[in-house]
Amino acid sequence: MDVQRIAAIVLIVMGALGLAYGGFSFTKDTHDLDMGPLQISVDEKEYVNVPMWAGVGAMVLGGVLLVWRKK
Repeated sequence: MDVQRIAAIVLIVMGALGLAYGGFSFTKDTHDLDMGPLQISVDEKEYVNVPMWAGVGAMVLGGVLLVWRKK
């Protein structure tokens, strides 16, 4: 498999996942406090929305890459 075909498949899969789930969440480490034996950490959960146009666009671009690949 060449790189262009792999990139096209990844774009199609990521676009489909973006449409199916509508976004993703991750945990971000925001504050750390170290005072001798006392250690405090604050984690914030962030949610990122994936717009519908981005998911559809990724799938279309992946399809175009699959169809118009170099031979």
